[in-house]
Amino acid sequence: MTALTLAPGLVYHPGYLDRAAQHGLLAAVREVMRAAPLFTPRMPRTGRPFSVRMTNCGALGWVSDEGGYRYQPTHPDTGAPWPAMPALLVDAWNALARYPHPPEACLVNLYAAGARMGLHQDRDEEDFAAPVVSLSLGDTALFRYGGAERRAPTRSIKLASGDAIVFGGPARLIFHGIDRLLPHSSDLLQEGGRINLTLRRVTCPKKA
Repeated sequence: MTALTLAPGLVYHPGYLDRAAQHGLLAAVREVMRAAPLFTPRMPRTGRPFSVRMTNCGALGWVSDEGGYRYQPTHPDTGAPWPAMPALLVDAWNALARYPHPPEACLVNLYAAGARMGLHQDRDEEDFAAPVVSLSLGDTALFRYGGAERRAPTRSIKLASGDAIVFGGPARLIFHGIDRLLPHSSDLLQEGGRINLTLRRVTCPKKA
């Protein structure tokens, strides 16, 4: 389907992954979860748990706990390195990011019924020149996005299984979040819920 520009730098690709590609990516993500089990991140300072569980793949992984938000090369519970990023994810980055360097991290968020994600910015990376590429699997989510200031007006769009969205350029640091899921809107995940995959470049490429 034709890509839609929601705001400068914010590009929505409805139906980017067809059904076969969704199943293939889901199988690859299940392997990631077996190698790097899901964990529950906690808010800095307060230790309050997130409503989503998560894991990562790639050279670096994003974690959050009382010590703050950060990227690290190992799983916070097992201490093992994150598993390699599946080729399907790298292919999606190459097709959508329009950025000359590979992704270093893929954050895997599992939303169960009732889970949400408040408005936030993705700003723990060093390289803001690189976009964030997001892929959705499973139940449709009500995605809210605004501007670079928290008080900026917001809009919402439904992200269905197989959809992709890219934050780049002027939209790289917009506030965004997930208000809620639409239960039973997809049968891709037998257990229901939604998996969100966000591909990120963390470090600035070294100059030649």
